[in-house]
Amino acid sequence: MATVDKRSRKTAIAAADADLLASLGYKQEFKRAFTGLETFGIAFSIIGLLPSIASVLVDSIPNGGPSAMVWGWLVASIFILFVGMSMAELASAAPTSGGLYFWTHSLSSPRWKNLLAWIVGCTDANTIGSIASVASIDWGCAVQITAAASIGSNQAFSATNAQTFGVYCAVVITHALICCFGTEILARLQTVYVVLNMILCLAVIIALPAATPKEFRNTASYALGNFTNTSGWPDGYAFILSFLSPLWTICSFDSSVHISEEASNAATAVPWAIVYAIGIAGVLGWAINVALAFCMGTDLDSILNSPIGQPMATIFFNSFGQKGTLALWAVVVIVQYMMGSSMVLAASRQSFAFSRDGALPFSKYLYRMNRFTGTPVNTVWFTAICSILLGLLVFAGDAAINAVFAISVTGLYIAYAIPIAARFLGTNDFEPGPFNLGVWSMPVAIISVLWMAFMGTVFLFPGSPQTDVADMNYTVVVLGGVLVLSLVWYYFPVYGGVHWFTGPVPTIEKTSAAESERASTSDSLEKKSEGVRVGELAA
Repeated sequence: MATVDKRSRKTAIAAADADLLASLGYKQEFKRAFTGLETFGIAFSIIGLLPSIASVLVDSIPNGGPSAMVWGWLVASIFILFVGMSMAELASAAPTSGGLYFWTHSLSSPRWKNLLAWIVGCTDANTIGSIASVASIDWGCAVQITAAASIGSNQAFSATNAQTFGVYCAVVITHALICCFGTEILARLQTVYVVLNMILCLAVIIALPAATPKEFRNTASYALGNFTNTSGWPDGYAFILSFLSPLWTICSFDSSVHISEEASNAATAVPWAIVYAIGIAGVLGWAINVALAFCMGTDLDSILNSPIGQPMATIFFNSFGQKGTLALWAVVVIVQYMMGSSMVLAASRQSFAFSRDGALPFSKYLYRMNRFTGTPVNTVWFTAICSILLGLLVFAGDAAINAVFAISVTGLYIAYAIPIAARFLGTNDFEPGPFNLGVWSMPVAIISVLWMAFMGTVFLFPGSPQTDVADMNYTVVVLGGVLVLSLVWYYFPVYGGVHWFTGPVPTIEKTSAAESERASTSDSLEKKSEGVRVGELAA
């Protein structure tokens, strides 16, 4: 009897998911194989706490040292949670793979919704932002692999840019192969990713203080109170720059949104996946930074300039020795690799949603579901190829490849801020889903948008006030250039998007009268989507 009840409940949830998606104008094309834990898993695995902190430690140490690592993380993670809660409300009301792009068009005023949706969905803000996230994660993985080679050779080996790029290409291609698998396989992998992430974080938090020799142990006053600023900026601004580490780390949490059409009970599972992923990452990340602050020693220059080429690997080397570091670093690389796999999965679903609406170049080729795997294989390879092309920026210098890291946050923050603001500024009849902040919705949204606007500006500044052409922050060039090109494409005579782009394109031509009635009451966002007239079609 219990088995029958469970099966009936799953059937009811599946029907409700399909009805809600139909109310948004889309037919069910994916298999809903992601459970609540697995939906959380994709966001949490993409955050990939320890590997992500390892990738950006080189930027947080110069901007205040250990105390900024600890308290900067705490402050920033609280504001990031505000952003996540605002996004979770939108995800609960309209869980679709198009996510930010769909919400922007549905919630914005009629005069601006096409242009804003174009910016968010079709250009730099979300598509390029997601692909840049793939590039930054996989580049971090490549650097960590070459760091392992350096550790294994007793620091005799130091990888060139060409060697690192070769490793990077291999990582991206293998991720594409994995993401071509069926939905059920990809869903089950997320549980493995979550478990390994948790084990790795707890192992470092517990084992690092226990293994660190006395000469590298710091006092509480140094770890929590010492502020060592070597960036050249004033101390106040250097502390603000320390926020960049958690911002780079707790990022792309909208990935759960992009697999919402593959998630069971999406209106509840997706928003809570976002909130839990940010909350748990904030707490565990703070604990990791505390452990590092107590166990990194006081010679920050030796950590930053070590032949290993990776500050966290250097800290581990000082505490665990060569063999212990290699064993632990192998797990770090594996978890970082898993991050990239999950990010390719989310970015490919993003591209699939936009090509479904004809909003990407070659959309008719990208909007195809593989008959054998039941997954959008074409958009997987589209994401991989674009990521490899972005990786070529390494040959333009370190500043150029760092722009890839920065655009993965600044581009996404543009995409996050627009629909959150449009909910309150646009002409719409927004009706919340199961996840709802109530009277706190607007205050949280205001804080979220202001925070993203402020930090988006901070990301455009160079790491040091004394800079030259080689060390310039090229984020503003890359982001601005893509934005300008996207606007040129939109307003281009005859062929530009302004002449044909109308936002989300419904894929449902006919539904039953009952489905039409459910659609009209389940989500008012559908009422604002052009062409989605389920009731009229049914009639």
